[in-house]
Amino acid sequence: MKIIDLYVIKKYLGTLIFMLALLAIIIMVVDVQSKTPRIESNGFTVWYFLVNFYPFWILNLILTFMSILVFITVIFFTSRMANNTEIVAVISSGASFHRFARPYLITSLLIFFVTLAINHFILPWANIKKNVLEPYTYNAVNKDKLLGNRSIASNINPNEYIFVNSYNKKENRGFGYMYQKFDQNKKLLYQITAMDIQWDPKKKNFLISNYSERTAGKNDTEILGNGVSKIQDFKLPPSELFPDILVAQNKTTPELLEMIKREKRKGNSNVTSFYNELYQRTSMPVSIIILTFLGLSLSSQKRRGGLGLNLAVGIGLAFLFVFSFQVLTVVSENKSLPPLLAMWLPNIVFAPVAAYLYFKRANQ
Repeated sequence: MKIIDLYVIKKYLGTLIFMLALLAIIIMVVDVQSKTPRIESNGFTVWYFLVNFYPFWILNLILTFMSILVFITVIFFTSRMANNTEIVAVISSGASFHRFARPYLITSLLIFFVTLAINHFILPWANIKKNVLEPYTYNAVNKDKLLGNRSIASNINPNEYIFVNSYNKKENRGFGYMYQKFDQNKKLLYQITAMDIQWDPKKKNFLISNYSERTAGKNDTEILGNGVSKIQDFKLPPSELFPDILVAQNKTTPELLEMIKREKRKGNSNVTSFYNELYQRTSMPVSIIILTFLGLSLSSQKRRGGLGLNLAVGIGLAFLFVFSFQVLTVVSENKSLPPLLAMWLPNIVFAPVAAYLYFKRANQ
């Protein structure tokens, strides 16, 4: 059986690598062709994006669809083995279906651990590279949402607030700045306003100019002041002080957990998207094991329609799986479902189905 194990593992990994390479090449060619006008209109060359953007974008794409690719891979090569009566020969030799399934378990566990490690610690590094250039592949409206001017209303903690009338993320500069600090009774203790605010990447702090400040004194008095420039040090970079929808992707899991704690201390209740990112990093790799056994159960018998029917069923279920994740992400962000349940619900639904079909097949 060791020879059979190695044969199945080789088939599994070989087919998966072929499909990953094929998917990466096809999608990248199509994507480059469709986005070349936007890339060049922003002053970049396609070659620059091929080197500095697409390798990291492809890694993100592959890991996003890894469980689905594994599912289709298992259905593809297992159906071919079934059609060639290879599985019948193995079972007829005295080996149980459970024993035949062992290399599937070993390979899926190997892919699970590799994908899990990449999701939690390596992919965030790739996303930092990807997300710097990704806005330049968007249309004008979506690009402006990330890099254009927008108003800011952020809290450092429940008693300190920052407001910027117009802030540009690309330049890390804003106009119409105000900072307020309150006591526990929500009485204003300190307020400073300024014409503009600029992030200094070398000194790691903000510099404001043309400011006026008010400090609460005794007996409801106020101390007024003004000046040309002043440093504002919030101990956080702009990406974390004014987080956008991409910032969670850039954090390793320990960093993401720390950011979630910090946002909750700040009183920010809108951390659902951060939790979705956190839970999905584990739930997607787990689905690799579930879908491996679901694919094995569906395709390990020779049936009328053969490989084509099995692939059709597999692709249909794959799209259902991906679609359910997308829908549940939206549902979670609308606070209709807790993030933990939303990100694990596809696995919760598919795991019993996979288990039922597997044991049904094993007992035949």
